[in-house]
Amino acid sequence: MKTLRTLTLAGSLSLLMLTPASVMSAAQDEPMFTPQQMTDWLHLVMSSDRTVYTRLIVNRLQNKEKVIKASEHFEDDKALVLPAQMFRFGAEMVGEATDDFSYSLLSEWPINKQNAPRTEVEKAGLAYIAANKGENYYATEELGGTTYFTAVYADIAVAPACVSCHNDHKDTPRTDFKLGDVMGGVVIRVPM
Repeated sequence: MKTLRTLTLAGSLSLLMLTPASVMSAAQDEPMFTPQQMTDWLHLVMSSDRTVYTRLIVNRLQNKEKVIKASEHFEDDKALVLPAQMFRFGAEMVGEATDDFSYSLLSEWPINKQNAPRTEVEKAGLAYIAANKGENYYATEELGGTTYFTAVYADIAVAPACVSCHNDHKDTPRTDFKLGDVMGGVVIRVPM
């Protein structure tokens, strides 16, 4: 497994594998970067990929060109994977590969109830990012005997496909989303 020794945002962002050992300097046992920096960088990559898929694939092919639709039953419907499903599948693959960090997409208004907040930090974080647009939420929490640095980032409606999918879904608890609204949050955890 490769670890990250240097990271620059000025050039290209290269994220091989961040591990707790990789955040410590080889010469001294002092952090090269903080857990907050690590989660901020991870979120930047996740958010960028999610926005590109939503805008350039789903919104373009479904809403603009009307070539193919996106569906939560994508295999049966021979449709595109929903952006939230794409995100979850990525999180599951990361979970199979490492315990060094995890991430999920949660919401105060989940269509799928498994995406509701469970911990007090998740609940507080989602409420905070919904009330404080443009701000992130950071905390530590203990789960199963392990202390985690937990970061919550706003998941924004970046395309009309987001708004129509959430507002029109038969199981939606909220039907008034608009473009640019906070629809939920990305929760990233790093064991301390």
